[in-house]
Amino acid sequence: MKKIAFYGKGGIGKSTTVSNLSVALTDMGYSVMQIGCDPKADSTINLTKGEKIPTVLTMMSQKGSGITLDDVVFKGSGNVYCAETGGPKPGCGCAGRGIITAFEQLELLGIYERYNPDIVIYDVLGDVVCGGFALPIRKGYAEEVYIVTSGEKMALYAADNIQQAVINNSSRGYAKVKGLVLNSRNIPNEFEAVNEAAIQMKTELLLKIPRDSIIQEAENHGMTAVEYAPQSEISQAYRKLAKIVAGETPE
Repeated sequence: MKKIAFYGKGGIGKSTTVSNLSVALTDMGYSVMQIGCDPKADSTINLTKGEKIPTVLTMMSQKGSGITLDDVVFKGSGNVYCAETGGPKPGCGCAGRGIITAFEQLELLGIYERYNPDIVIYDVLGDVVCGGFALPIRKGYAEEVYIVTSGEKMALYAADNIQQAVINNSSRGYAKVKGLVLNSRNIPNEFEAVNEAAIQMKTELLLKIPRDSIIQEAENHGMTAVEYAPQSEISQAYRKLAKIVAGETPE
């Protein structure tokens, strides 16, 4: 079982990237589990026809000790196993603490043993200052970290913070950054800016995902681009990312 985490600044297109990646991996024959780690609980929405699924924290509050995996794990597009940690309402409680609680509950229920996926992908909000959001890299849940960014300064600043968080925990044998994924915003000299940032961060730019209106069209239908337009340029980019994540050599 391979466990990876995708981090990035809020609004950078991380969940879109992860959902398309999940479907691309299932097309390659892998069984995949996607766990959304954001209070908005919308990581898996394009795998479930635009419908939000019940979150772990919500079901814990409703069922208490009676909660089961059937309450919080659902099959989405490509038979991806979908789960959302959830979180408190805005302004009420600590989102990071909520993620820790949800992770502990999923482990207690034996989520990995029951479904035994080939690849687990954690979709994590890029606020790694908080212990909850840093959990996948601190507690050894993820072995590899991928950082989604654009060429915008704030996105690159967040990427560097994430890299520093991983480095700060590297002595414990936790996750390692595999590289940056450029989710293009079509700003001037974007590729060059992100590539230079990768060099300064002592990592690499793994892939450029083009900006494409197909993403919006697909999401309007509650779908990923890989399903909606499987032969499109952007879908091929996601398939290339899937090969990188799986450890296969992309063409």
